[in-house]
Amino acid sequence: MRRLGAWFYDLLVVVALLMVAGFIGFGLIQLALVMGWLSLGQHEDTAALLGASRLYSLYLLSVVLSFYCWFWHTSGQTIGMRAWRLRVQNTDGSRLTLTQALIRAASALLGLGNFWVWLNPGARLALQDKIADCEMVVLTKEQNRQLLSHD
Repeated sequence: MRRLGAWFYDLLVVVALLMVAGFIGFGLIQLALVMGWLSLGQHEDTAALLGASRLYSLYLLSVVLSFYCWFWHTSGQTIGMRAWRLRVQNTDGSRLTLTQALIRAASALLGLGNFWVWLNPGARLALQDKIADCEMVVLTKEQNRQLLSHD
């Protein structure tokens, strides 16, 4: 249940980040249109142009990946994980490498990898943890406070 709670908290943060990133992207495209650097072509408006753009989709995906990878690599905790006293780490307690964080994010399948824990009784690792060779631990309140004071 902690994983689900952390996932939901992070979902709210990610939605807010995507709204800000979308606003910035929309503004930059609108500026490019006004300056004549870009045209709508067959699209009826800026939103349709962005909706059809793979580059814009990759931009938004990179925002989400950057959020998770930065938190997992720097502290092992996203905002939701801090609230629920969870930490992702290597089995020796060290932080994930950036490569591990990217692998974990790519294999998380939008959080669906957590169902691996529920489908395999006795398994402590989610699918993304197995693939990225890391673990999720529950921290005590004191351990969580110590991590917060070091960041």
